[in-house]
Amino acid sequence: MRHSYRVLVGGAHEDGAGWVHWVRVGDALEAPYDMAVLKAALDTGEAGPGAAAHPAVVGRVALGTADQRHRAVAAARAAQPGWAAAPATERLGLVTAFDRALHARQAELVELLVAEGHPVRVARFEVATMLAAVHPCTVADAAAQLARRTTVNGRRVDLVRKPDGVVGLVPARNAAAATLVFSAVMALAAGNAVVVDLPPSGPLSAAFICHELLAPLLGGHDGVLSAVCSPVRDVLPEWLASPHIDDIYYFGPTSRGLDLAADCIRRGKKPILELSANDTVVIWQDAPLDLAVQALLEAFYASGQICLTPNRAVLHPQIADQVIDRLRQQIDRLPVGRPERDDVILSPVVRRGEFTDVVAQALNAGATLVTGGQFVDVRGESRARGPFIRPALLRVDGLSAARSLRAVHDETFFPLLTTVVASSGRIDDVIAFLNDNRHGLRNSLWATDPDIISTFRTEVRNAGTLKINDSHIGPIPTLPIDGGTGHTSGAIGEASLPMLRTSHLQGISTPLDIPDATLFDHSAAVSEDHPTAHLHPGPSASSAGTFRS
Repeated sequence: MRHSYRVLVGGAHEDGAGWVHWVRVGDALEAPYDMAVLKAALDTGEAGPGAAAHPAVVGRVALGTADQRHRAVAAARAAQPGWAAAPATERLGLVTAFDRALHARQAELVELLVAEGHPVRVARFEVATMLAAVHPCTVADAAAQLARRTTVNGRRVDLVRKPDGVVGLVPARNAAAATLVFSAVMALAAGNAVVVDLPPSGPLSAAFICHELLAPLLGGHDGVLSAVCSPVRDVLPEWLASPHIDDIYYFGPTSRGLDLAADCIRRGKKPILELSANDTVVIWQDAPLDLAVQALLEAFYASGQICLTPNRAVLHPQIADQVIDRLRQQIDRLPVGRPERDDVILSPVVRRGEFTDVVAQALNAGATLVTGGQFVDVRGESRARGPFIRPALLRVDGLSAARSLRAVHDETFFPLLTTVVASSGRIDDVIAFLNDNRHGLRNSLWATDPDIISTFRTEVRNAGTLKINDSHIGPIPTLPIDGGTGHTSGAIGEASLPMLRTSHLQGISTPLDIPDATLFDHSAAVSEDHPTAHLHPGPSASSAGTFRS
């Protein structure tokens, strides 16, 4: 079997407590019963000879034990100081090497993502986002923020960021590979050790990244990376109780994440949260409508089951009817099918019952279902228990009416886009609506009026990222991918640069040419009569010894 991954404990590959096998999702959509039986037989060890060679079987990942999880954390703690003491050039070089490895093997990774059920267009988007996260410009921008030096009144003052220590990472269950790259690679570059909890519900592509792309690059520091496939319900209590874990980097639902943050703080650990999102696209009266509609169609990537996709649109009343009509026509052309098809962006929907409830609540409150909402099978035929949902478009008239709807104020993790017509046509009302959002990952605007753009840039405070006249989900080097305000990243959330979020700021003062007699002359230290403050490039983040534990 080409993709077979054992438990990775501090650089050592060990047998686990069994295997999670992965059957190609496209085949499971065509023959769900047969594929479920095959997978169950393989996972339980009851499969007959040759079953693992079935063409639908893509790979397997070993399940970790409690002992392996404990040893992984201990190994990380033991290895981290040596890694943090390595020259920053070596640690930042890890990112450069990973970037090269990812470029070289991106086609293979796309194949694995498609096998896991990600439509091929979505998989390519995910890989592009990973490449943006480790792009040379992204690395240089983050590294420049790791150290700054000034001299003031005879003293050298260094502001440096030091690694937090050991980071326990729970990647997103629905996008484990991408969120692993966003977080783990830069956390390692910051000088941390990382222990990854691979999700049993979909571990294969993330295991491929850990075992085949990242671990081989660590050389003599391989103890700083472990990857153990275990249920998160077992992992988090262990990490909270462990004296070796410093940060818990968690991708998941808001309801669990906010409770986890409180538990972390009580235990003296740093919570780094990437939770639910509820993104908005604003389309103003002078927007280029064809491009704006293309941005709205990104709501249906992976059937809306990616946190970066827009959940709602706010439309200026003068162009609302045009946008909704154009959008309806485009939505009705979106096909369902196997993830291998280039024209497919929709994927099977997990929260089908919640979708039904949310749409029903909106319709009962006066919203209009413009199109979509039917359950269908992989061939597009109506089925009451079909795994797909035809993309749904809701219309709500008025910002006030929208505020009470779950389709507007909750994250909708299914193929539903709610268009809200802003009846007043005043940008101040729209900005107030955006700032009232409980979530704050990203917002985007389509407009050409420079005053509207300036107001949006200046006054929208609720979001980790703002985008203007651009793809809502598209990756851009140096622009944060994750992180936000409110329920997206918690009370202390902001746009996320993982190299900074997994480190902490430290100030260091060193006298240069001050006479001993004046070391304790505190008035002289803050003198403004003859200021001598100078900002120096100082020790660059790529210099040896400037970023130590």
